[in-house]
Amino acid sequence: MAKSYVKFSTPADLQAKALEVVEAATNEGGIRKGINETTKAIERGEAKLVIVAEDVDPEEIVLHIPGLCEEKGIPFMFVAEKKALGKAAGLGVGTSAVAIAKAGAGEGALRLVLEKLSGVAPAVVAKHAAEEKPAAKKKEKKG
Repeated sequence: MAKSYVKFSTPADLQAKALEVVEAATNEGGIRKGINETTKAIERGEAKLVIVAEDVDPEEIVLHIPGLCEEKGIPFMFVAEKKALGKAAGLGVGTSAVAIAKAGAGEGALRLVLEKLSGVAPAVVAKHAAEEKPAAKKKEKKG
């Protein structure tokens, strides 16, 4: 049975590539794992890509993620199993959602995933590309 929060079907090859990006980002310390951390990364605009598992139960715990991503202009996608997502994130258990904040060595693969995702869900990636802005300059501390 399809979950109500799954807005589109992500091809298996794209899911596999996204999990590779998660693994690379995990090694760099650039991911946020779990619903709470993922939600915070989205709200703060830190996430470059959000990945949500399709087998979350109860689904209400991730129901807000796609809508929040759309509101903030952050691309999102789905993978079949939270167990695979957790493994890619370096966890011994499954995780419902992951936000990639820094892809590190997986930056090229992340761009490829976003490019392929634009073919699956063009509105999701197009909004992100239109709203992507240069990094804000850090304020200098006066000493």
